[in-house]
Amino acid sequence: MSRLTEIPIRVEPLANTEPPAASGGLGGGVAAILSELVSLLERLADGQSPASIDLRSLPMSPQDRAELQRVLGEGEVQATCNAQGLSKMRETRVAGVWWVEHFDPAGALIAELLEVCRMPDILLCAPDEIAAGARELRAQISGVGATFRGGNHAAH
Repeated sequence: MSRLTEIPIRVEPLANTEPPAASGGLGGGVAAILSELVSLLERLADGQSPASIDLRSLPMSPQDRAELQRVLGEGEVQATCNAQGLSKMRETRVAGVWWVEHFDPAGALIAELLEVCRMPDILLCAPDEIAAGARELRAQISGVGATFRGGNHAAH
């Protein structure tokens, strides 16, 4: 045989052609993600830093995605944030696991993560934002007080 085309090739079907999720089990990719989540949750519970899994970087079929969503389920908390595009955070049924989606200003999905944390960082106020809020509220109180005191003086 001097040519590759002369090599005999035979394709045989698998005995079970049903995908694992359809037969009641978890697909290998879903099982691996869930195992990683267990490890990340255990580390978080031991005081280590939060972590995340970038779902868009993983080869997942629509069936894998649906199975992952089914297993993790829906939790009690959902939040949206609109800062340079919409972000959606959904707590899953598993405490400490959040399904987070970030969209660009045009509405295209740009990031999809499973965050293992107490609360997604995007929901936490930064110290400088808190300080700015205090200054703004102080200014409003001063303005309201001046208006109120001025009104009282005019009434006397």
